Amino acid sequence: MINETDGLIEELLGDDEVNIPFTDKRRFNADSERVAEDQPAENKGSVKSAAEIALETKLRAEIERREAAESKLVGVQAKFEEAKANLEKETADMRARLMKTLEDRSKQAQFNFLTTLLPVLDNLNLAVSASETDSSVENLRNGVVGTARSFEQALMSVGVEAVPSVGVTFDPELHEAIDMAEVDADQDGKVTAEYSRGYKFGNKLLRPAKVQVGRGWAQSAG
Repeated sequence: MINETDGLIEELLGDDEVNIPFTDKRRFNADSERVAEDQPAENKGSVKSAAEIALETKLRAEIERREAAESKLVGVQAKFEEAKANLEKETADMRARLMKTLEDRSKQAQFNFLTTLLPVLDNLNLAVSASETDSSVENLRNGVVGTARSFEQALMSVGVEAVPSVGVTFDPELHEAIDMAEVDADQDGKVTAEYSRGYKFGNKLLRPAKVQVGRGWAQSAG
């Protein structure tokens, strides 16, 4: 019976070789051991080397360091802007206080000067009143002299000084020569007369004194 079956198979197959498609889904490892089909194959590049791990760790540390530095920089910038704003505010307040102080001092100086001028006005009024009741030139003269003295005192109270003239050596920085007069040789170059008094305020010349300057006999002859 077996022989008949084999003969039938050989008759059906004939002399041609039959190729039957077949897909082997089995998996083997490097040691030719079979592994489960759902088990991933090894050595496909999923395992990282120690150098890669060290590089990633270093890169991560550098990123964290950079982020920390940027955060610190932002904080420093914010503090700088705050300090700058406070300084500008303090500077503006200080400037305002300084300007107010200067204005107050200027007004006080003006107030003080005007106060010193009031006696001058009083003397003028007295001189006018005296001239209405007494036409004497002497009394009028005394009133004018008193007014002039009070006005000079008012000027001196605020720092104004008269420029020395008669008897001193002519100084072109302080004096303005109007004319010349012949004098002895020892008085040559001296101021012999004053036409208009000069005044200084501190180191500044308000106006020069208009004077007459002596010229020695020897120079006149020459």
